[in-house]
Amino acid sequence: MARVLHKTRKVLRTAPPTALFGMTVISIILLAGIFAPWIAPYGQTQVVGAPTMDIGGEFLLGTDQLGRDMLTRVIYGARNTVGIAFLTTALAFTLGAVFGLLAAVKGKWIDQLLGRIVDVLMAIPPLIFALLILSITGASVVNMILVIAVLDSTRVFRLTRATAMNVGVLEFVEAAKLRGEGLWWIIRHEILPNITAPLAAEFGLRFCFVFLFISALSFLGLGVQPPTADWGSMVRENSNLIAFGMIAPLIPALCIAVLTVSVNFVVDWFLHQSSGLKE
Repeated sequence: MARVLHKTRKVLRTAPPTALFGMTVISIILLAGIFAPWIAPYGQTQVVGAPTMDIGGEFLLGTDQLGRDMLTRVIYGARNTVGIAFLTTALAFTLGAVFGLLAAVKGKWIDQLLGRIVDVLMAIPPLIFALLILSITGASVVNMILVIAVLDSTRVFRLTRATAMNVGVLEFVEAAKLRGEGLWWIIRHEILPNITAPLAAEFGLRFCFVFLFISALSFLGLGVQPPTADWGSMVRENSNLIAFGMIAPLIPALCIAVLTVSVNFVVDWFLHQSSGLKE
């Protein structure tokens, strides 16, 4: 444990300011989401004041169009929006990585079949496809997670298949096949460890895209449904207040932008570290 902590401190000391900023923001948002019931001053659906109260006084970030505390809604929005985006990204990565590895290792008709299915899904504009499916099946959180995960898994499939095929033709993989090792043994011990870095970086990028996708669907009314606090739907609910010079809709929009930029800062640094470049 001490060795791991020492190595972690050493790596963090070499991190650029952008990466440190990103990790700080991500940590704050994660902590706010995890401890939302204890941090938030009110309940996420509780009406605590007059509608559209300005910043300052009893309510640090003012109130929304119904009189709910904006600070409370932002904190709970971190829990709901980021949590749903993480679950969706994890499911998309599981689907894409498993089928991508299977296509790369087995090849032949399995690769052709999976590749054509992915081509069809990628040919359809994701937002239009998601809006169509959610309009038919209903705008529930479960449906949204499944639809976005399937659509986003196509990108993960392409990356996993390409990187796994590059590793699969190397000598140590051929030696494992000659030794009679099984398919899943080769994937776990020979291929997967050698493609972890690009997949981990892609996970961060996919999270950003999924996070923005969910926020866009919520803004359009087909994502996380009221009264659940969600940053995208909070922008939609309070968008008319901009005309009156109030910044209520800009607060969740700023949270979306800052988290997206922070994750990209960390992903860029991780790619730099995994590439072995020193400058």
